[in-house]
Amino acid sequence: MATILVVDDDERLRELVGHFLTKAGLTVVEAADGPRALDAVSTSIVDLVVLDVMIPSPNGWEVCRAIKRSRDIPVLMLTAKSDIVDKLKGFELGAEDYLVKPFSPPELVVRVKALLKRHKIETSQQLTVGRLALDKQSYQVSVDGRTLSIPHKEFDLLFKLAGSPGRTFSREQLIESVWGPDFFGNERTLDVHINRLRARFPEAGCGYKITTVRGLGYRLEATE
Repeated sequence: MATILVVDDDERLRELVGHFLTKAGLTVVEAADGPRALDAVSTSIVDLVVLDVMIPSPNGWEVCRAIKRSRDIPVLMLTAKSDIVDKLKGFELGAEDYLVKPFSPPELVVRVKALLKRHKIETSQQLTVGRLALDKQSYQVSVDGRTLSIPHKEFDLLFKLAGSPGRTFSREQLIESVWGPDFFGNERTLDVHINRLRARFPEAGCGYKITTVRGLGYRLEATE
């Protein structure tokens, strides 16, 4: 059972969110300010943080930054601010999702469950998509029991796409994930690696396809 840390200085909101999350089968712990939130993350088993921006110092931005420096857990930001600049700031600090107050508690539950599922897949060392089985520990790919070794960048790219079947990744997201934020090449490098994966693992024999989403990026879809 996953444990969710709800951080907000509004006690009634914490109780409301806690009620719906508990009803959904999740364990909830609470914190009313930044220091207590950071203490909970460092001393408790927390799988995801629902974090309000406007909490007593340190504020939500600072808490998010500190969490991401110490733990690899998803953060969903809660705030009354809807300005795109604030959303971008949260994502730049590492937040995985953003929900503006007032919000629907059932929607929050759906988003929390989706983030938990996505994080579990992304942190897994093994994935299966179509007829392919990927083992990140050995960097090997198995197709119908036949094991192959492929270049690490190709593997990382395939693993990233396979970790979220049906999700469209922008070119920028894929480049940063596979080559890092300091990559100085161009998008053509990504396109070349995608084409190599398509040639190496044709849809007919592997049960998946990598779709180009024009103007956005790429998406992997299982076809079997």
